[in-house]
Parts: sequence; C-alpha cells; structure tokens
Amino acid sequence: MAASELHKMTEQKMNKVIDVLKKELSTLRTGRANPQILDNITVDYYGASTPITQLGNITSPEPRLLVIAPWDPKIIKDMEKAIQKSDLGINPSNDGKVIRLVIPELTEERRKELVKLARKMGEEAKVAVRNIRREAIDHLKKQKKDGDISEDEEKRQQDDIQKLTDNKINEIDSIIEQKEKDIMIV
Repeated sequence: MAASELHKMTEQKMNKVIDVLKKELSTLRTGRANPQILDNITVDYYGASTPITQLGNITSPEPRLLVIAPWDPKIIKDMEKAIQKSDLGINPSNDGKVIRLVIPELTEERRKELVKLARKMGEEAKVAVRNIRREAIDHLKKQKKDGDISEDEEKRQQDDIQKLTDNKINEIDSIIEQKEKDIMIV
C-alpha cells in the first residue's frame, strides 16, 4: 500500500470516529429542545421497531418545547409509552393530534452527569483514534520488515500519522469542550 493510500485510509477511519462521536453527543440533552434527542427512541409500529423520527414530523416551536405530529394518529399512545420508557426524563402530553414534550430545566447535578458522560464519549473516541494510529504504524512496520519501504520512509510516515492523530485528538477535545458549554448554559 502506498504512503498516500495509507494516510488517506487512516484519515477516513479517524473522521468516521469523529462523525460517530458527534452523532452520539447530539443525543445528549442540553437545556434547550433538540429533535435529535429522540433519535434513539423506537416504537413498535405494525410489528416493526421503527425510530420515532420516522413516524411523524418533529418541530421545536419554542426553545424548551418539542412537538411531534404523527402521520398516523393511532400511534400516539405507543409513541408516548416509548418516550416514557426512554431515559430522557420527559413526560409527554398529547391532545389527540400531537405530542408535546416540555423540556424541563436541567438541575446542576444532572448537568454535571451529562458533562461526565460527554467526556467519557470523548475518551472512547480518542481511544478509537489511537487504535487506528496503532494499526497504521503496525502496517508501516510490516512494510519495512518486508522490504517494501526504507527505514527513513517508515519514520517519515509514522511522523505524518502522529501529526494526523494529534490533530484529530485536538478536534475531539474541542467538540467535547463545546458540548460541555452547551450543557452548562443555564
């Protein structure tokens, strides 16, 4: 595998880790209404476990309110049960046509728990990035052992991969820092 291919493949893998982190962080609740907090909730709809986001239109007309307008009004009760079973800590109310989710203020204790959870997610992403770096360096060592690349070339590519890793770790840190700010805003 050529140096540019290895670098490109390593960078793609690291970018996927960061994309997964962003998706996971988007499901964490902050002080304001965000439709993405419903992404992991599924409803049994005609025998199939269907994400709640695919069963209706979700809007946020006010900073602390989510409104779910299901396309099939018969499923409102099932949607409510799924939301209550989730770990969101939000009690849904409905008027027969739409479900309203009033996002309560987060307590200081809950905010700190969410920050810890965000940091844990960040650490897991960093570990994944470091594992990708290790795989790439192992690949370089194997190429050198097989005589495909010189020692100088191996060292240069290892330095490139280390710089890439450092950049991705810094990117993860800034994403986590921003999420912490969002969570701690009162």
